Amino acid sequence: MAYPKIGNLAPAFTLQKQDGTKVSLKDFRDKKNVVLYFYPKAMTPGCTTQACGIRDTQKELEALDTVVLGVSPDPYPRLQKFIDKHELNFDLLSDEDHAIADKYGVWGLKKFMGKEFMGLIRTTFIIGKDGRLKDVMDKFKTKSHHDDLLARLNELEL
Repeated sequence: MAYPKIGNLAPAFTLQKQDGTKVSLKDFRDKKNVVLYFYPKAMTPGCTTQACGIRDTQKELEALDTVVLGVSPDPYPRLQKFIDKHELNFDLLSDEDHAIADKYGVWGLKKFMGKEFMGLIRTTFIIGKDGRLKDVMDKFKTKSHHDDLLARLNELEL
C-alpha cells in the first residue's frame, strides 16, 4: 500500500483518544499544523523512546504552531496508561482496526526475529494547517525522531 501523495489533502479520520473522547483531523484545519505519527505498540522500548523525545520537545513544537497526535492499534485505556506512566503531553489515538493506518499506507508486512506478520510500520506524516500532506518521514531512529522532526518542520516553514 502506498502513502497518500504529498500536496493532496491528508486522509480524514476520527479516532478515540486516550480518554475515550473523539478527535478528528478537521478539528485542526486552519488552526494548527499536525504531526501524525504512527507507532506499533504503547509501552514498548522503541515507542517509549520516541514518545518521550516528542514530550521533551513540546515547547519547540508549540512554537511552530504544531500539534502532535500519536496513532497505534492499542485500545484507548492502554494509551492513558502510557501517557500517565511517561507523563506524555500530547494526545494518543486508538486505531484498533487499523483502518486509518490502512488509509495512510502504514499497515503492512513486517519482519521481526525471522517471523513475518502484518503490523503497523513506524511512519510520521506532517500535515499543514490547510489539511494538505506536506511530508512523510519513514526513515529515522526512535532515539532521534524528535530532532529529525523539528529539523524537518523548520525546513518546511509551515
